[in-house]
Amino acid sequence: MAKTTITLEDGSILEVEKGTTLYEISKVQQKNRKYKIVGAEIDNETIPLSTKVTRAIKVKFIDVTSTNGYKINKYGLEFVTEVALKEAFQNEYEITFDHSIANGIHMTIIGEKKFTLNDAKKLKIKMNEIIAADEPIYNLNVEKKEAISYYNKVKAPEKAINIHNVKGKIVTMYKLKNYLNYFYSEMPYSTGGLEKYDLVFLKENKLVLLFPSPNSKLKVPEYIHYQNVIKSFEDGKKWLRDMEIPYLGDLNNKVADCKIENLIKLCEMHLTNQIHELVDDILHKKARYILFAGPSSSGKTTTTKKIALQLRSRGYETLVISVDDYFKDKKDTPKDEEGNYDFESLGALDIKLLNRQLKDLIAGKKVQMPTYNFITGEKEYLNDGIKLGEKAIILMEGLHCINDAMTSELDPTLKYKVYLSPFMPLNVDRHNYISTTDLRLMRRIVRDNRTRATDVGATINYWNTVRTGEEKYIFPYINNIDCIINTSLAYEVGVLKVFVEPLLYSVKSNNTAYNEARRLIHSLQEFFPIPTDYVPEDSILREFIGKSAFEKYN
Repeated sequence: MAKTTITLEDGSILEVEKGTTLYEISKVQQKNRKYKIVGAEIDNETIPLSTKVTRAIKVKFIDVTSTNGYKINKYGLEFVTEVALKEAFQNEYEITFDHSIANGIHMTIIGEKKFTLNDAKKLKIKMNEIIAADEPIYNLNVEKKEAISYYNKVKAPEKAINIHNVKGKIVTMYKLKNYLNYFYSEMPYSTGGLEKYDLVFLKENKLVLLFPSPNSKLKVPEYIHYQNVIKSFEDGKKWLRDMEIPYLGDLNNKVADCKIENLIKLCEMHLTNQIHELVDDILHKKARYILFAGPSSSGKTTTTKKIALQLRSRGYETLVISVDDYFKDKKDTPKDEEGNYDFESLGALDIKLLNRQLKDLIAGKKVQMPTYNFITGEKEYLNDGIKLGEKAIILMEGLHCINDAMTSELDPTLKYKVYLSPFMPLNVDRHNYISTTDLRLMRRIVRDNRTRATDVGATINYWNTVRTGEEKYIFPYINNIDCIINTSLAYEVGVLKVFVEPLLYSVKSNNTAYNEARRLIHSLQEFFPIPTDYVPEDSILREFIGKSAFEKYN
């Protein structure tokens, strides 16, 4: 039997027979690893463990501590949940994976009978049985016509429409026991490769599937209930149902039928209505400090300026402040464990100066505010001072704004905290949703490439660092807010596709961002491109794609 070699990530070389699967090799490698191997990477591209070795290659085996391994584990658990539900209840219920939430997935169980806590326990027992049985998950190449026929037969028309819109004659589907489905990721070789999970019963017909993340050290994170986030998604989904576009195929039909211009107007007005309601609440509560926070690429800049305009139109003076101008001088900035300046920690801000000046401004005193010079690493005072009138409202945006520790000296009755994030309510189909994280990443890729000429690979590779900061400094305070603004637009992925797809294709295979770039390309394949002609200049989307009416507005 002919042999070849495999070079592992640590540099060691194995001699194997040609035709050996990566799964067979992974079983030997698993003995020296803490986490279960769920996939492999060759030339920065994720491949299934069923792949046979036919030549000399360099292989990196991956688990949930990597972004790609995390996604494989996540989608594998979704498939197990779907199959377990059908087997435990003889197809009495259907499941929808609604959106991500608190290191997990929010799910809805649909059926004529209510799905109770006891039913959830029964479902978990069946899931455990499937995982313990180490059931194989098969990767199938299916003719498109056959896949369409299958989904129409099982009464999943939105999936049939999506398959119809895929290029090519062959589609990839996965089989677990007697059930077929498609997902936007590779899948584990078998159910025995899945890590531990938890199933949380929220209320009748509502569950959350929890699983380890790259930052959780294999622990299943404790469930934190973000009621405002869940409500934001539910409100968005209800609005889309009213607009008759619950799924991607419905949106694509609007594009194909030349009705996208009107839908764009409706989406923009829906977001504007949120801002109107927010301003009404601010004025009702007589707040003087409006504090904005949200993860990267949430549209904070445009939203803040829109709210400032709304307040001005109602006769209020506004002042927009950037928290970044209150960084301590670089020499006084704290350092992290590795000895690097930690600009993301609360300790990097001159909290005393910030609080004193905010109080003085509302008291009507003249204040000389700083401007932070990022080149010299020092605060500069470039103005003669600012004095506000009696009807002034201060709007401030920054990483720590919804953390009360940043504004601890301010009267809490005068503060109004706003959390912004693009919670996309549009689902691809009943089992695949548009990830908030992916949406923000695509926004950031387009914006950073346009405004800073940032290499796409660099943006992708830095994304995990950005996410870690958000999980540490923003997410713990989401329940400590007055209002959520959902800054997503149902049509926006079609617009972003026009800009981001060529950028993603530019990432070379020798770049560590290649695999993530290809995954995003794959996730975009069913979206019809939407031209920018009908996107208004004051849209949040313009903050990322350019030509925003607010670029020169102060």
